[in-house]
Amino acid sequence: MRYQLELDIDRPRERVVELFLDPDNLTKWQPDLVSVERISGDGPRDVGAKTKQTHKMGGRDVEVIETITAHNYPDEFSATYESDGVWNLIENRLLEAGAERTHWILQSELKCSNFVMRLMTIFLPGMFKRQTLTFMKRFKEFAESSGA
Repeated sequence: MRYQLELDIDRPRERVVELFLDPDNLTKWQPDLVSVERISGDGPRDVGAKTKQTHKMGGRDVEVIETITAHNYPDEFSATYESDGVWNLIENRLLEAGAERTHWILQSELKCSNFVMRLMTIFLPGMFKRQTLTFMKRFKEFAESSGA
């Protein structure tokens, strides 16, 4: 399953990219994120770097392995996210849309080997899009409320 979402953030691109790339900010806009543990890589956001992220979902802990696949500052930041039977590639582009505005384009490719998850992508694709848009809106609120 593939989809694209777009959102404008009322902050300068340089500031948005800075906030987006700082791993210390993840829990500020991802309330279900419990912990982040670096597995490999010279820097936390370098291509090839891996982290184990633990999320609290529905009362259980879900471990996700993030692997950075592209980091073309400031234009693109992409990563894969893998958990039990789920592989997700997220490509983020943060574009200047004026002196005080950033246009965020997120492309997602989701593959599931887990039977239940595969059925959900077929019959409930809107659920995945809504969840992604919720995270995008949380980041937007965080970025717009952060100081210069």
